[in-house]
Amino acid sequence: MTTTRGRPTRPAQTATFPWDPVEYLQTEEDIVAYLEAALDENDAAVVAAALGDIARAKGMTHVAREAGLGRESLYKALSSGGNPEFATVLRVVRALGLRLHVATR
Repeated sequence: MTTTRGRPTRPAQTATFPWDPVEYLQTEEDIVAYLEAALDENDAAVVAAALGDIARAKGMTHVAREAGLGRESLYKALSSGGNPEFATVLRVVRALGLRLHVATR
Protein backbone atom coordinates (compact mmCIF):
# COMPACT_ATOMS: atom_id res chain seq x y z
CA MET A 1 0.00 0.00 0.00
CA THR A 2 1.43 3.39 -0.90
CA THR A 3 1.02 6.55 1.08
CA THR A 4 0.14 10.09 0.19
CA ARG A 5 1.19 12.71 2.70
CA GLY A 6 1.56 10.07 5.35
CA ARG A 7 -1.91 8.56 4.74
CA PRO A 8 -2.38 5.14 3.19
CA THR A 9 -4.06 5.10 -0.21
CA ARG A 10 -6.07 2.31 -1.67
CA PRO A 11 -4.99 0.58 -4.85
CA ALA A 12 -7.06 1.39 -7.93
CA GLN A 13 -10.22 -0.71 -8.20
CA THR A 14 -10.38 -3.18 -11.05
CA ALA A 15 -13.66 -3.20 -12.90
CA THR A 16 -15.10 -6.68 -13.39
CA PHE A 17 -17.98 -7.77 -15.52
CA PRO A 18 -20.01 -10.97 -15.53
CA TRP A 19 -18.86 -13.47 -18.16
CA ASP A 20 -21.55 -15.30 -20.07
CA PRO A 21 -20.30 -18.13 -22.31
CA VAL A 22 -23.47 -17.83 -24.38
CA GLU A 23 -22.00 -14.72 -26.01
CA TYR A 24 -19.17 -16.88 -27.40
CA LEU A 25 -21.23 -19.81 -28.66
CA GLN A 26 -21.85 -18.39 -32.11
CA THR A 27 -20.95 -21.27 -34.43
CA GLU A 28 -21.41 -25.03 -34.43
CA GLU A 29 -17.63 -25.35 -34.02
CA ASP A 30 -17.77 -23.14 -30.89
CA ILE A 31 -20.56 -25.27 -29.46
CA VAL A 32 -18.81 -28.57 -30.17
CA ALA A 33 -15.51 -27.35 -28.69
CA TYR A 34 -17.30 -26.03 -25.60
CA LEU A 35 -19.17 -29.28 -24.97
CA GLU A 36 -16.05 -31.39 -25.62
CA ALA A 37 -14.14 -29.29 -23.07
CA ALA A 38 -16.96 -29.82 -20.56
CA LEU A 39 -16.94 -33.57 -21.18
CA ASP A 40 -13.16 -33.61 -20.67
CA GLU A 41 -13.73 -32.31 -17.12
CA ASN A 42 -15.41 -35.63 -16.25
CA ASP A 43 -17.92 -33.82 -14.03
CA ALA A 44 -21.65 -34.29 -14.63
CA ALA A 45 -22.48 -30.84 -13.23
CA VAL A 46 -20.07 -29.17 -15.66
CA VAL A 47 -21.58 -31.08 -18.59
CA ALA A 48 -25.12 -30.17 -17.52
CA ALA A 49 -24.15 -26.51 -17.14
CA ALA A 50 -22.51 -26.53 -20.57
CA LEU A 51 -25.65 -28.04 -22.10
CA GLY A 52 -27.66 -25.31 -20.37
CA ASP A 53 -25.39 -22.63 -21.83
CA ILE A 54 -25.69 -24.14 -25.29
CA ALA A 55 -29.47 -24.39 -24.93
CA ARG A 56 -29.62 -20.71 -23.94
CA ALA A 57 -27.49 -19.84 -26.97
CA LYS A 58 -29.84 -21.73 -29.27
CA GLY A 59 -33.01 -20.59 -27.51
CA MET A 60 -34.23 -22.40 -24.43
CA THR A 61 -37.88 -22.47 -25.55
CA HIS A 62 -36.98 -24.00 -28.90
CA VAL A 63 -34.67 -26.60 -27.35
CA ALA A 64 -37.27 -27.52 -24.71
CA ARG A 65 -39.92 -27.96 -27.39
CA GLU A 66 -37.61 -30.11 -29.55
CA ALA A 67 -36.63 -32.22 -26.52
CA GLY A 68 -40.27 -32.68 -25.48
CA LEU A 69 -39.69 -30.96 -22.16
CA GLY A 70 -41.17 -27.93 -20.43
CA ARG A 71 -38.97 -24.83 -20.57
CA GLU A 72 -38.94 -24.45 -16.79
CA SER A 73 -38.12 -28.15 -16.34
CA LEU A 74 -35.23 -27.78 -18.75
CA TYR A 75 -33.90 -24.69 -16.95
CA LYS A 76 -34.09 -26.58 -13.65
CA ALA A 77 -32.46 -29.74 -14.99
CA LEU A 78 -29.57 -27.85 -16.55
CA SER A 79 -29.03 -25.37 -13.72
CA SER A 80 -26.00 -25.51 -11.44
CA GLY A 81 -28.07 -27.35 -8.83
CA GLY A 82 -29.83 -29.60 -11.32
CA ASN A 83 -29.14 -33.27 -11.70
CA PRO A 84 -30.72 -34.33 -14.99
CA GLU A 85 -31.41 -37.94 -15.78
CA PHE A 86 -29.29 -39.40 -18.55
CA ALA A 87 -32.42 -39.74 -20.72
CA THR A 88 -32.94 -35.98 -20.38
CA VAL A 89 -29.33 -35.32 -21.36
CA LEU A 90 -29.76 -37.47 -24.47
CA ARG A 91 -32.98 -35.68 -25.42
CA VAL A 92 -31.31 -32.30 -25.02
CA VAL A 93 -28.25 -33.35 -27.01
CA ARG A 94 -30.50 -34.54 -29.83
CA ALA A 95 -32.62 -31.35 -29.68
CA LEU A 96 -29.41 -29.32 -30.00
CA GLY A 97 -28.60 -31.15 -33.21
CA LEU A 98 -25.64 -32.89 -31.61
CA ARG A 99 -24.71 -36.48 -30.88
CA LEU A 100 -22.41 -38.03 -28.35
CA HIS A 101 -19.35 -39.82 -29.68
CA VAL A 102 -17.30 -42.44 -27.88
CA ALA A 103 -13.55 -42.75 -28.37
CA THR A 104 -10.69 -44.37 -26.53
CA ARG A 105 -8.48 -42.18 -24.37
